[in-house]
Amino acid sequence: MREDKDLTQAEVGKAINVSQRTYAYYESGQRMIPPNVLCALADFYNVSIDYLLERTDKKT
Repeated sequence: MREDKDLTQAEVGKAINVSQRTYAYYESGQRMIPPNVLCALADFYNVSIDYLLERTDKKT
């Protein structure tokens, strides 16, 4: 979704209050995303957490 919206990792990281490096670790799967960050991402992208976790194809 980040690339589809032409956003950098730094831009998304800033929006959800994490560093670019931390966001990169989440995106690559090197670190687990904490629940509070998962909620922030869902809010930022205006989608459900289940959509982020690929448990559904419905965005809301």
